[in-house]
Amino acid sequence: MMNTTKGTITGRKFFFMMLGAFSIIISVNLTLAYQAIATFPGLEVKNSYVASQSFDRRQKAQLALNWDVAARIDRGNLRLSIRRDGGPVQAKIHSAILGRATSVADDQFPAFTFDGADYVAPVDLSSGNWNLRLIAFADDGTKFQQRIIVDVQP
Repeated sequence: MMNTTKGTITGRKFFFMMLGAFSIIISVNLTLAYQAIATFPGLEVKNSYVASQSFDRRQKAQLALNWDVAARIDRGNLRLSIRRDGGPVQAKIHSAILGRATSVADDQFPAFTFDGADYVAPVDLSSGNWNLRLIAFADDGTKFQQRIIVDVQP
C-alpha cells in the first residue's frame, strides 16, 4: 500500500508559506517607505496656508519684472541667464541651490559671478536632471523665486 500523504499541503505548511510570502511583501514595503522618507529633500514652506495668503500678490510682482530666466551647463560652468527685453539683468542673488529633485545629498551652492551677460559658477555635475532653486532680488526689492531645471547630458 502506498503512502499518499507525502507532499500534501497541510494546514501547518500552508500557514508557514503564507507567513513567508507576507513577510517578504511587508519587508519590501517597509524598505521602500524608509528609502522614500530618508531621501525626501524637505518642505517647501513651513505653513502652506500662510504662504498661500500672499501668493497671488508675490506672483503678480514677480511676473511684472518680465524676467526670462534660464540655466545651462557650459564647459563645467553653470551659466544662469537673466534677461529682460533681450538684455541682461544684474540682480542680487540671495541664494542658489543646485541639486537633484529627489535628494539633498548632492546639493551644491554655486558661487556666481556676473560676467556682463550671465552669472557663471564652476560646478561638478554628473549627468541627469538637476534643479537650480534660485532666490534673487530686483533693484526695486522685488523678490524673484523660481526652480529652474538644468538637464546635464552625459
